[in-house]
Amino acid sequence: MPFERIVPHPLTAAGVRNYAPVASGVYGISNAREWIYIGETHNIQQSLLEHLQNLSGDVMKRHPTGFVCEVSDQMSRTARHDRLIAEYGPVCNRQASRYS
Repeated sequence: MPFERIVPHPLTAAGVRNYAPVASGVYGISNAREWIYIGETHNIQQSLLEHLQNLSGDVMKRHPTGFVCEVSDQMSRTARHDRLIAEYGPVCNRQASRYS
């Protein structure tokens, strides 16, 4: 099952502050060519802002332009995260699993 919202919000500090909730859930980061990363967190807004600040990180090196997110409680977000990764195959999640 895809993300609830298919049109991404801009992945900028202003876009994150305006559209990302301070809540538990999952989020996806993309550009026009690919899904870059799907994460799960207790604070969606904080996690996205941390990605923006980490310019040398793998996510930002792929030149992301947008994000989508869904609020979900801690009990269900891990399962949702795993389903979304299986569906979208984001490149940075695949790279991370190689080193696990």
